[in-house]
Amino acid sequence: MKTWKSNFEESKKHYIDWWNQKGIVLTMWEHLFKDGAPYADIPEPAPAKDLDQFWFDPEWRSRYLNYQMSRNSYKADILPVANTQLGPGSLGAILGAELEGREDTIWIREQHNFSDEIVFDESNKWWQLHLELLRKCKEKAQGNYLIGCPDLVEGLDVLASLKGSDNALMDIMIDPDTTLQQLQAVNDAYFKAFDQIYDIINEDGEMAFCYFSIWGPAKVSKLQCDISIMISEDDFRTFALPFLREQTEKIDYTLYHLDGVDAMRHVDALLELENLNAIQWTPGVGQPQGGAACWYDLYKKILAGGKSIMANWVTLDELKPLLDNVGNQGLNIQMDFKSEHEIDEALKIIEAYR
Repeated sequence: MKTWKSNFEESKKHYIDWWNQKGIVLTMWEHLFKDGAPYADIPEPAPAKDLDQFWFDPEWRSRYLNYQMSRNSYKADILPVANTQLGPGSLGAILGAELEGREDTIWIREQHNFSDEIVFDESNKWWQLHLELLRKCKEKAQGNYLIGCPDLVEGLDVLASLKGSDNALMDIMIDPDTTLQQLQAVNDAYFKAFDQIYDIINEDGEMAFCYFSIWGPAKVSKLQCDISIMISEDDFRTFALPFLREQTEKIDYTLYHLDGVDAMRHVDALLELENLNAIQWTPGVGQPQGGAACWYDLYKKILAGGKSIMANWVTLDELKPLLDNVGNQGLNIQMDFKSEHEIDEALKIIEAYR
């Protein structure tokens, strides 16, 4: 596959090393426009007439993404991946919740009158939207870039999107057996959706995932349990870990999204997942971001536990101190780049550590 990213083969090697706790990936989440001419003369579509068209019109959105991708920078290890996400946790919509487009994201609205049944209905309008959007994007890409897997999410987070967070948390206490049955049904639905998506978007077996922009030479996914900030370590091991373990066993390369300082207590449990490759750290609103010195010990613990790390929103002045203190093995550094000049400056620093 020959994409608009001229150094893709080099970046692939960096990613493979990173999945195996080696080396450095230097990238960013999402993209910025490149300097100079675009890769191709792709016409810009007319502005979306409303938020529904912006998010939920496959033809308009695929043309918009095609235009954007033709102008993005893919320097360093920035991936040529079109972001097809339909909200953080779109598996919930596939299973009966609703999607609501907002200016900067898509909200998942819980299912009214949830019946306790987890049903994957192939005719569900949101599932059909996933399929149509991915197919149209793949058609327009023509091999110039990858189509990312939408942010399906799994487990307790999906259950919360179906019946509401309060109900999901209460059911952990008052009806744990039913909760475990539902969580297994969510996992079963996850694999059914994921495998069909993979069949559409993979390129010779390789694939990319939208959230945090990750690539691998086989099946790849980002995992999470954001509601874990509300449960104990014991409950996390009971209601989250078994289903995460199943994902790490069935998917070749997995990254866990650790979200918020109150979720840090679950790191020990995550390190018990033998097949989990990496952990991403999101400190949360009001906290120093991923390049801050206060997180060095967390990164060292994860690395010592045999997992790679992803540090996000690292600034240029934080890059060298991060490498000096955490090392140069198993790091995916997602920078807060504002220009291609900053990418070039970061590459100068990184090369000294590679």
